Amino acid sequence: MIKFYKHRKIYFGISIALILLGIISAFVFGIQLDIQFKGGSILKYTYEGTMDAEKTGQLIEEAIGRPTNCLLETNMARDEQKITVSLASNDAVTTQEQEIITSTILEAYPDSKLALAESLTVEPYIGAKFFRDSLFAVGLAFLLIMIYVGIRFRNIGGLSAGAMAIVALIHDCLIVTATFIVFRIPLNDSYIAAMLTIIGFSINDTIVVYDRIRENERLMGRKVTMEDLVDTSINQSMSRSINTSVAVFLSIAIVYIFAQIYDIDSIRKFALPMMFGTISGCYSTICIAGPLWTMWQNHKADVKKTAKTAKA
Repeated sequence: MIKFYKHRKIYFGISIALILLGIISAFVFGIQLDIQFKGGSILKYTYEGTMDAEKTGQLIEEAIGRPTNCLLETNMARDEQKITVSLASNDAVTTQEQEIITSTILEAYPDSKLALAESLTVEPYIGAKFFRDSLFAVGLAFLLIMIYVGIRFRNIGGLSAGAMAIVALIHDCLIVTATFIVFRIPLNDSYIAAMLTIIGFSINDTIVVYDRIRENERLMGRKVTMEDLVDTSINQSMSRSINTSVAVFLSIAIVYIFAQIYDIDSIRKFALPMMFGTISGCYSTICIAGPLWTMWQNHKADVKKTAKTAKA
């Protein structure tokens, strides 16, 4: 049997190291906000032939001096290809800059039959409001999860179970955020979607472990220590957590491979953080939530013991 509580400091150290890597990367590379959160302009062009989204974005960025992100889309029904040029900025694209963008793409792909299909502008205050609302949605999810776990597992200390589950979920969200930062992926709606998906996936695994702890506490009673109770429960549910995570990871990996082959940037930028988030969700369930809950319970027991000693 693996002694998860005994080796908890190693697991906590690994998590802290990964989170610090994300923090250091944020200082080195900065945190990029996409147009949905920062505001700016979106230009959509139809084209023929083939294009390289990353190369096109670099050319436009050099030409106008603005951070640029390009996405390629294919509409099978209309047999139409589009390139979406997103320029996250506090200022809208001017007519002159739009002409430079168009000429830059035409110079790189003269036979593309490029044509402007759509032009949109996102005001900075709208982007900021959307970002705040998205974070509020994540915070609300945390609150509702804590209430649900607290009520469902009130027999084993509902508040502590809910609190430790939230700590594990925050750990997963930080790992997903670090993935976006390290791989220089701008934070956009895919970031919020990935976080909410991982939160749902990870809390499901954590609830399975808590359920096993509750069942084992009823079966074993006071015959075992809190550490052995939790270690036994985690070991019993570990294969289920790992198998589920492997299945999800392989599914997302296949999606990522196809997105890479067909150069579907929006799916690629969602799938990559999801892959890391899936691993993190499994890890936090097994190595973080259970040991933290045990530490909380031991602390409560020590406080009660101290109080009884003081009264005596």
